[in-house]
Amino acid sequence: MLNFSDVKYRYNSELFEFNLTVNQGNVVAILGPSGAGKSTLLSLLAGFIEPESGDISIEQQSLLLQAPHQRPLSMLFQEHNLFAHLSIVDNIGLGIKPNLRLSNEEKEQVTRAAQQVGVDGLLYRLPEQLSGGQKQRVALARCLVQKKPVLLLDEPFSALDPMLREEMIVLIRDLIKSQKLTVLMVTHSIQDAKALASHYAFVCSHKVLSYGKMTEIMTQDNPPELTRYLDAVK
Repeated sequence: MLNFSDVKYRYNSELFEFNLTVNQGNVVAILGPSGAGKSTLLSLLAGFIEPESGDISIEQQSLLLQAPHQRPLSMLFQEHNLFAHLSIVDNIGLGIKPNLRLSNEEKEQVTRAAQQVGVDGLLYRLPEQLSGGQKQRVALARCLVQKKPVLLLDEPFSALDPMLREEMIVLIRDLIKSQKLTVLMVTHSIQDAKALASHYAFVCSHKVLSYGKMTEIMTQDNPPELTRYLDAVK
């Protein structure tokens, strides 16, 4: 469903090389040490940076000539990226149309998404009036109204306290199931990976060194770099 084929990207003197295939409906935790290339992989997929060679495709359609907003994916960042001067309803509506000229049906989509994430009572507030967890829910609702088949999560829980973190994990797990999403999630937390992911991709030295089922990450014949990483994050 999603494929990195001999993708090469160069930043200064550093070369990143990615090969990865993700099946539809998989939830893949992108694990690895800091600076390994996890966020670079996500940025390549999102279109924020372009490879010097290779191809990135979704459902056998190359993404390389598509601008970020044209790609069949949405992205939830560590920082919620809400617009401070816009109400919550407008922040969500931006996921449908940047000019916010929404039809009645599109306005109903915004309301349904807000209900799904539990912020339907906050639609006419400004972001500064919301807690960190509420802001992250609003950002997730903005992803949902885009109705894209692939969801990218870039450390979405790291700024949340443990209780809010657990609430968001449960919420996203339910949404993944109900929306039948394919997900790539960059995380430093092995606990979050185990809670959400069906599969893992271990990125080290600017490559995907290991890929497999999350339930087998501790039991299979791992490369030594992954073993060391798992020992360090226990």
